[in-house]
Amino acid sequence: MTPQELAEASAKAMWNDDSASQRLGMSLDHIAPGEADLTMTITAEMSNGHGNCHGGYMFTLADSAFAFACNSYNQLVVAQHCSITYLVPGRIGDRLTARAREVSRRGRSGIYDIRIFNQNGEHVAEFRGHSRTVKGTHLPVES
Repeated sequence: MTPQELAEASAKAMWNDDSASQRLGMSLDHIAPGEADLTMTITAEMSNGHGNCHGGYMFTLADSAFAFACNSYNQLVVAQHCSITYLVPGRIGDRLTARAREVSRRGRSGIYDIRIFNQNGEHVAEFRGHSRTVKGTHLPVES
């Protein structure tokens, strides 16, 4: 399997069990080794007391993109630490894209930057995730 095929197969295996991303209406628009783009439309149910997107939903979108990017090598990988900086509010009806890109992957540790943009290309938030590889794979390992 090529690295791209492995990333696609790993993403498919993860997506099949990812109820959270699916139920929030996310779509996986791009997957490659160390990369993932997910999109989600902000609904009224996702609004906070200011009438904007609740930050937790933007965090969840970024976290899902992070998960697909760092799990793209057929290794089970979990989040070790994540942080987000909100730059502008997300609005009801916005179509947000979280673009995850690998910064570093050494041993069992990885660092990923995830930028969230709205449909107008406006930079909405910046997320950084630190990953940790654990035992197991998404697909059977050929011997």
